[in-house]
Amino acid sequence: MTRRRFFAPPTAFSPGEQTVILSAEEARHARDVLRLRAGDEIYVFDGAGKEFRCVVREFVRHGATLDLKEEVEPAHSDPSLDLTLAIALLKGEKFELVIQKTVELGVWRIVPLISERADVRLSDNKLEQKRANRWRRIALEAAKQCGRARVPEVAAPGSVSSFLTESSETNTGPVVRLFFAEREGKSLSDVIKSSIEYPTRILMVVGPEGGWADREIERAREAGWKVVTLGGRTLRAETAAIAIVALLQHRFGDLN
Repeated sequence: MTRRRFFAPPTAFSPGEQTVILSAEEARHARDVLRLRAGDEIYVFDGAGKEFRCVVREFVRHGATLDLKEEVEPAHSDPSLDLTLAIALLKGEKFELVIQKTVELGVWRIVPLISERADVRLSDNKLEQKRANRWRRIALEAAKQCGRARVPEVAAPGSVSSFLTESSETNTGPVVRLFFAEREGKSLSDVIKSSIEYPTRILMVVGPEGGWADREIERAREAGWKVVTLGGRTLRAETAAIAIVALLQHRFGDLN
């Protein structure tokens, strides 16, 4: 039987991991949509990699109390490849689609980038925070749907140059840094052949709908990134991001 999975952050678990409190939103789904009652069995994951079998003790006005029975293996193992997707901001539903689908495919984190040619600009702090919260909720729901117990991080938006520089200074294990552009790069197969056989981490950058500015591509090269161009046809930014994640997970991860 398919597990009835719910999310509760580590702070919702009692110190001895004997009980866990579901939020009002999660409890409402359990009670009103799934029609669960006291005594029913459900599974709860904490977003940090753990999953537990629980039994509903009671529903209350602002949530639900569960008795924690045992820690179990997550519905599906977390992706083996530490894959970061940094992508220039896209309009509305396009960016949300990228978050949803790449979380399903196994990214570990998503970094929104502010690029020179992006049509999206963030200027209002309240609007930016509201949008970031929505992105993180989409990541959570995607992780829940596909059986992951770890919810990928969705970072706050930052500049392309800062990400390229800061990521190039990271020296924690074998890392492959791929900067995808519509021009001036090598094919993915050529880059893979010249890279280490099985990297533990991959950082990938995907551009905006209007493409990269020349100086952004040059900055990537100067920072030591491998510039990659997908041949054959021109892809929309959201299509490219999803396709590239699938290709990398097939070659280096667990989509095989």
